[in-house]
Amino acid sequence: MIEDARAAGFDLQKRTIHDWIRRGLLDQPLRRGAGRGSRPGLHSENQRKLFLLLLTKRDEMPKLPTLALIPLSIWLLWGHEWVPTRQARKALATWFGDGARRKQVCHEAALGVLKQLDHPLASETARARLVRLFEAISYRGRMTAADRGELEAAARVVFEPESVFGSTGLVRAVGPSALPLTVEALITKTTAAVEATRVLRDGGMTEELLEQAKTLYHRSKHEYAQLRPTLEAQTAGPLSALFLERTLGQEVNAVGTNLLFVAGLLMTSPQAREAVAGTP
Repeated sequence: MIEDARAAGFDLQKRTIHDWIRRGLLDQPLRRGAGRGSRPGLHSENQRKLFLLLLTKRDEMPKLPTLALIPLSIWLLWGHEWVPTRQARKALATWFGDGARRKQVCHEAALGVLKQLDHPLASETARARLVRLFEAISYRGRMTAADRGELEAAARVVFEPESVFGSTGLVRAVGPSALPLTVEALITKTTAAVEATRVLRDGGMTEELLEQAKTLYHRSKHEYAQLRPTLEAQTAGPLSALFLERTLGQEVNAVGTNLLFVAGLLMTSPQAREAVAGTP
C-alpha cells in the first residue's frame, strides 16, 4: 500500500494505513499463511483502488469522519466486493464519531428540522428552543415520554404559531399531499433517529442490522425515485428544495444520515421491518 501511494505521488506513514483500517476507511488485509513466519497480508485490488481514491480526496475531505463517507457510500452502492459490511460498520461509527463530532451531527440535524418546520411568524425564542431540545434528545440517544411531549410542544410553537393557529383548531401540514410534513411526522422520524443514535453510540449497530438498513435504503430510494418528480411539482416555497434531484456529492454527504434513519425505522416501525422481510 505504501508503494502504491508513493507511485501515485503521495507520501504517508504506515501508521496512517493502520489507523484507516481501525476506523473502517480500509478493510483488514487478507492473511497469507498461518502461524509464525506467515507472509504479510495483502489488500484486494478493489481495496487498493479505494485506498488511492481516499488519498486523492484527502485534501478535499481532510477530516476522517467525512472521508469515512466514501467507503460507506461504496458499500451501499457497489456492494461487498468493494467494501465488506464489517468495514462499513466501522466507517459508519467513524462518521458519527464521539464527543464534539456527535454533537455536531445532532446540531446539523436539528437545523434541518427547523428549516422544514419553520413558520415565518415563529419567534426566534421558539426556534432556538426547538433546536436546543432536538439536539439534546438526539445527542443523548434517548427520548422519554416527557421529552416527547416537550419536543412536540416546541415543534408546534414553531410550526403552528399561536398568533396564526391559536383560535382556529386547525393542524398544519406542508409539502406534497403524498408525503405531508406534520408535527406528528416529525415525532415519528425523531423517534427513529434517536433509537438509531443510541444503538450506534453504544456499539450495538450489528452487521445484520446494517444489512437490513441497506435493503430498506435501496427499497425506499427506488420508491422515492418514482415519486420524486411528482413531489417536486407539488411542492412550493422553501420545502421545494427537499425534492430536487441530488448530485452524486450530495448523495455521498447524506449517506450517514440516511443510513442512521432507516436503521432507526427498522427498530421502531413494524411496517419497515415487514418491508425488509418481504424484499426478495
